[in-house]
Amino acid sequence: MKIYDISMDVFYDMPVYKGRPSKRPLLSIDSDYSTGTVYETRLEMNLHTGTHIDSPHHMLEDGEKLDCISLDKVITRCRVFDLTKAAEKISKTDLEGKRIKEGDFILLKTKNSYEDILEGDFIYLDKSGAEYLRNKRIKGIGIDALGIERNQSDHGTHKILFKEGIVVLEGLRLAGIDEGEYFLFAAPIKLKNVEAAPVRAILIKDL
Repeated sequence: MKIYDISMDVFYDMPVYKGRPSKRPLLSIDSDYSTGTVYETRLEMNLHTGTHIDSPHHMLEDGEKLDCISLDKVITRCRVFDLTKAAEKISKTDLEGKRIKEGDFILLKTKNSYEDILEGDFIYLDKSGAEYLRNKRIKGIGIDALGIERNQSDHGTHKILFKEGIVVLEGLRLAGIDEGEYFLFAAPIKLKNVEAAPVRAILIKDL
């Protein structure tokens, strides 16, 4: 059995969506050994920073919140697809040659995992790709970008997926992960009445 950590490190200077200061996590010391007998750190962070899961309520006013997502959707077998040749976005044509079955959780590996583009023009999934995956009736999708889409004013990619209850996992690190089948563990922090949460995502090979 081989375990792969596919999560982002969380620290102030980490890559964040479009480099926005409001997305940067703030860590501060509540107590250290000069002020007390214990060491304690406080974290203030947007729930969409780093590796995280989105629930439908992120884009749909009446969409389900995070605590409605069943754990069997994010602790599951999955397929990693190598799409590192995609130049700007992932469309239906990029996915048609992949073996995708109903109920799959798929992870999209792109050049985002190798190039310093996460805060800029990262590779994303366009609406034609989202529609194709919706029609394939997958249960979840992950991508090595800080957003499943980049500059879509209508948030079409998110909404197409969310309307079908498809889980969206963002901020993965897939360098060194070969295309193939794995077991995914991507349980979010157990928060109530929110639209997203940080995830420590791992892949297991030969479970």
